[in-house]
Amino acid sequence: MPDMKTIAVDEATLKLLDKLTDTSSRRRSRSALVRAALRQYAERTRRRETEAKDGAVFRKHRRRLARQARALIAEQARS
Repeated sequence: MPDMKTIAVDEATLKLLDKLTDTSSRRRSRSALVRAALRQYAERTRRRETEAKDGAVFRKHRRRLARQARALIAEQARS
């Protein structure tokens, strides 16, 4: 088992955690719920960062990409 650490949680958040664990169809502990939520948050954050970087690349090269797309469409239309 990994070395466990503790974190501080305010009373309102603790009540919310208890409610979520009590009403969940899957029985899981508060800690498991927090770990799952943190993993999901980290994944969403990573995905947003990746999408922002990709968007910047597309914006930087949009004219070249548009030109290549027009050329490809024209070539396919001739076929």
